[in-house]
Parts: sequence; structure tokens; C-alpha cells
Amino acid sequence: MKPDRLVGSIASRWPREPAVEEELAEACERLGLPAAPELVAAAEAIGATVATVGVFATLAAGSLPLIPLAIGLGSGPPLVVRYVPVAAAELSRTRAVGDAPALFGRLTLRLRVEPSLERAVTFAAQSGDGDLAASLSTHASRARGTPEAGLASFAAEWGEHAPWIERAAALVVDAADAPTDVRDRGTERALAAARSGVEERAASFAGEIRAPVTGLYAFGVLLPLALVGVLPAARLAGVNVGIGTLAVLYNLLLPIGLLGASGWLLAERPVSFPPPRIDTTHPEVPDRRRSAALLGGVAGGSAGAGCAFLLPWAVPIVAVGAGTGTALLWLFAPVRERHREVRAAESGLPDALALVGRRVGDGVAVERALEVAAEELGGDTGELLAAASSRGSRLGLPVEAAFFGRFGAFRHLPSPRLRDAGRLIALAATEGPPAGDALVAAGDHLRELARVERDARRELAAITGTLSNTAALFGPLVGGVSVAMVGRIPADAGGTLNAGSGATTSAAPATALGPGALGPVVGVYVLLLAAILTGLATALERGIDRSLLGYRIGLALPTATAAYVAAVVAAGAVL
Repeated sequence: MKPDRLVGSIASRWPREPAVEEELAEACERLGLPAAPELVAAAEAIGATVATVGVFATLAAGSLPLIPLAIGLGSGPPLVVRYVPVAAAELSRTRAVGDAPALFGRLTLRLRVEPSLERAVTFAAQSGDGDLAASLSTHASRARGTPEAGLASFAAEWGEHAPWIERAAALVVDAADAPTDVRDRGTERALAAARSGVEERAASFAGEIRAPVTGLYAFGVLLPLALVGVLPAARLAGVNVGIGTLAVLYNLLLPIGLLGASGWLLAERPVSFPPPRIDTTHPEVPDRRRSAALLGGVAGGSAGAGCAFLLPWAVPIVAVGAGTGTALLWLFAPVRERHREVRAAESGLPDALALVGRRVGDGVAVERALEVAAEELGGDTGELLAAASSRGSRLGLPVEAAFFGRFGAFRHLPSPRLRDAGRLIALAATEGPPAGDALVAAGDHLRELARVERDARRELAAITGTLSNTAALFGPLVGGVSVAMVGRIPADAGGTLNAGSGATTSAAPATALGPGALGPVVGVYVLLLAAILTGLATALERGIDRSLLGYRIGLALPTATAAYVAAVVAAGAVL
């Protein structure tokens, strides 16, 4: 059964129609989800079923303290359905807004070549691949046959989330009807408005999130790990906290809270600059899913076997951390390498456009300008231009086909900037010398856009660096030392006797906390911290990208595992 039908079927059995906010309805429509009332009704039906079954199960088992947990699990689906789509839609808009400077770059540069707002809007929309370009294309289609080009309605829609889009759009409309010299200055002001808007919002966000991230760091990392060391004292004072309760708290409730806080921080981000999307469908990226699973299993088994001689109770933690991290690194390493190649090629684009643009402006054919620019540039960018020039001359292809045709040099490139540059060069081939200045201006725009991105990431570097270091190193070290300290506390003080090796002795009471019981709980929490905080730091700095998140988490998990085990062993030997 299709998801829409399944949701509708479950919702039809729920006795009431829930009220939903307009924001949720818009988010469901934007994400292509079922209608919001049906989705919420189905979630409430599922949540009520889970809560009812959980309560009866706990009553039958005589575990009355777990009734609140059952009720909490039942309330999860309605809460998720009401808030997650809204957050996901906000993240989608954040990613789209990051494309605004590139979209206005295509729009204004096309306007420099020909003072037709309708054609400029059509070119900017059709040459883009993101949500922002798709939205502009929709507005342009609706405006056909009217005096409008669709830019004003497009700016009104997105201006709620990014006011600078309205300012830039107004400047473009004003420049379209101006004389040539005034039009060029107007387009430059429009581009500057788009870039400065992104830059200002990114800089302000870096200052705004310092307090929330500090709170996340304190209450999600330091405090929970520090409390591990005082658990025996709490038990001595009569607060009997069992391993089951600790497992629910550290391995379920705290990670859920961290995920919620991370989602809120990402949803609040006003703009992001995600890397090009590259996955296994790319022809130059091998499918390593099977080999990654095999390699991860071998690495996890080997690491776990080695750990058995030091900390027997830590074998599952080490196996999962080392195996999962190795699998993720092997799986996403080709994508990371491809990202590096794309960034290297993008770094030479401003100079490439300037070289080609100056020669085109002097009356040189685009084909010849490409050939000369490739020789002068060198590097990855020069190789791409040389490949396009060579294929065009050998196969007798026009410039656009040499870039994007069946044998085009840019056909499989995942970079929007490289594709934008190729389309602008192809436009220059049809428009001739008047497009030369536009190409030079495009190069200057790309150079400024790269600076904006660097500055935005530099603003966040201190915050994301702290999160990454805490996830992979400092958090595991604190957790490991805390577990080792518990192992050195005597049994009559709430700990275990002679537990430095991780084993609980017969002299310890059955309910005593020791490394053998507490260590796995804290170890799982350490691995979850490594994954969640590394993912948050990466998404804040680079945007949400599956391959980049997977690679960074793959680096963090083995590091956190090794730091945790080393801290337990070293602290146990010293204390």
C-alpha cells in the first residue's frame, strides 16, 4: 500500500479530526507529504495505540515506574508529525536561500547582455537546479501573457524568509528599464544586495547561536558525564538509581533531547552553503555499500577481539564504534575525493570567466578564447576548459553541446557554479562581444561569493570546532575517567571493590554500580554524542549533505571509541 493511502486509512479510523496550524499545512504541501490533518490524525492513532499497549504491558509485568515511559513513547508520533515537517521545510528553505546570490548572478548577467527582464528571468530559472530556481520558473510561467515577468511575485514569496531577495529583485526591475550605463550599475547593486544580505544573516547567526550551543554543551555533554562520577555518592545518600533507569536516561532521553536541540539550531539557521550533491548515482563514484558492510564487520570484529584482553565489557562498544566508523569512511571516501576535485575546479572559475570574457569582448571567438584560457590557467579548471574545447573542435559541436551535450565536459559535474559558468560561456557564443563584459562581471561575482562563504564559515569555525572536538575527544575522555573513578569507589560507598579491571567482585552488592555495568551505558552515550554533535557541527558549517555527514561521523566514531577505552584503562591504572 502506498504511504498516502496507508496514512489515509489509519486517519479514517481515528474518531476526531485534529486542528492543524497553517505552517504545518504549508510544510506538508512543500515536502510532498499527505495532507496535514490526515497525517496528524494517523500519528495520534498510532501514538494512542503505542501508549495503550505499553501501559497494559507494564501493568502485566508489574513495572509501574515504566508507565510514564510508555505514555511518553505514545506521545512521540503526534509531536514528531507536528514539528518535524515544519523543521524540514525550514531547512529546505535555508538551503534554497543560499542559492540566491547565484540566481541573481545569472539573472543580472543575462540582463547585461540584453535588456529584457522576461528573458533574463527565464534564463535564470531554466539554468538553475535548486528549489529557488524552480520557484522562479513557476512564477515566470504564471506571469506569461501579463505585463509582469514573475520576479515581483517570486520576491514577495521568498521575502518573508530572506528580505534581501525583495531588495535585490526591486533593483533588478529598476535596472531593466534603464539606459545601458545605468543598467550595469543597477545590476551591480542588485548583486551586492543579494551577497550582503546573505553575509549579514550568516554573521548575525554566528553570534546568536553561541548561547544555545553553550547550553547544549553544558547540559548535554558536561553535566551528564560529570554526574556519572557522583552516582555512587547518590546511592549512598539513598537515591537508588538502577542501570535500567540510567540506560533509558543516557541512551534514549538525552540523545532525543540532543537531536531535538540540534534540529532547532539547524532550523534557525538563516542560510547555508551546502556542497554539491554527489551520491552513488554519479558515474565516477563506485557503489561500495557491500564492501563497506564487509569491511566494517571485519574492522569491528578485530577491534572488539583486541579489546577483550583489556576491557571485556567494552567489546560491543568498540566493535560498533570501530566497525561503523570504518564502514562510513570507506563508503563515503570516493564522494569526499570528488568534492575536493570539484572545489579545486571551482577555485579557478573567476579567473577563467575573466580570461574568456576579455577575449570575447575584444572580438575573439568563444572557441578560441576557451582554448587560450585553458592553456593559461592550467590546473583542474584549465583541464575542464581544455576538455570542452577539444571535444567541440574534434566532434564539430557548438559550445553549449561541448559543455552539456552527450559527450559534454560538464555533463556529469555536480557543481552548480561550474554549470552556471558553462551556460554563461555558451550564452556568450551566441551573443558575441556584448557578452564579454558580462563574463568578466560573472567572474568578479563568483570571487565575491566565494569570499562570502569563507567569511560565513570562519564565523562559525570556533563554535563548530568546539562541538567536533567535544564529540570525538573531550567527551569520551571525561566519560571514561568518570567510569574508572566509579570502579575505584568501595562497595560500601556505592561502588565496587577491585573493579579497576572492569569486573565486579563477589564482595560488591548485586546492585552496586561498577565499570562492568555502568561502562556500556556511558559507552553507548559517548558513541551517540560523537555522531550527534559531529553531525550538528558539520551541518552548521557546511549544510546538510549525506555524504559529508557520513564521512565526518565515520572519523568521529573510531576516535571517540579509542579515547573512551584509553581513558578507562589509563584512569583505572592511575587512580
